[in-house]
Amino acid sequence: MTRSARARLAARAPHVPATTRRAQYSASTRRALVGVAEGLFAEHGYAATSLDAIVAGAEVTKGALYHHFSGKQALFEAVFEQVEAAGAAQIQTALEGHRDPWEKAIAGLRAFLAVVRQPSYSRIVVQDGPSVLGYERFREQEERSTFAYVLDIVRAVLAAGDWWVDEAMERTVARIFFGAMSSAGTAVSRSNDADTEAERVELAIGFILSGLRALSEQSPERTDTRPVSGTTSRT
Repeated sequence: MTRSARARLAARAPHVPATTRRAQYSASTRRALVGVAEGLFAEHGYAATSLDAIVAGAEVTKGALYHHFSGKQALFEAVFEQVEAAGAAQIQTALEGHRDPWEKAIAGLRAFLAVVRQPSYSRIVVQDGPSVLGYERFREQEERSTFAYVLDIVRAVLAAGDWWVDEAMERTVARIFFGAMSSAGTAVSRSNDADTEAERVELAIGFILSGLRALSEQSPERTDTRPVSGTTSRT
């Protein structure tokens, strides 16, 4: 291409402000660091992954890393949030389109069990998350990303029966199920045979759901219409 042709092409090309180019480069650098860190954390774990390995994989300098993150733990938090959000999105997708509350509950359970068996989620969220972030911070992040789906399922299941509970009771039941699922997810993730352990969890939760479904289908008539603590009558 001749010099004059390059000049004409440059004249027609849209002007990108220098600040925009810097922002794009900065965002690209951050994505590269988080992406490489996710792969290394998943493969080797947090403790065995060095910042030198991360910057080498991302092909940036340590100065660039410290421009975006205060250190290794801050980078891990960004990776944790990304992996946790991706897992939550998979669960949300599995829940979509289910009108039957029992089918919705099983779909959500199976999606959750599939997520906790993924190498990145298993190592970064389940195994390293609590120790690196601290238990309270870990629980806050976990609840922020997945508790809403558990609450949605619990509300659908309770609405299927002759139970009309208030919002406080809905959240209490959801927290019980959330705690059970979190514990089950840890057991599956750390099992030497994750698939078999996941089958056991699905069967155990299935027993509970079957019991609730049987109660809901009985639909007994309530003769005492006085409000019960934590519940509201349908009258």
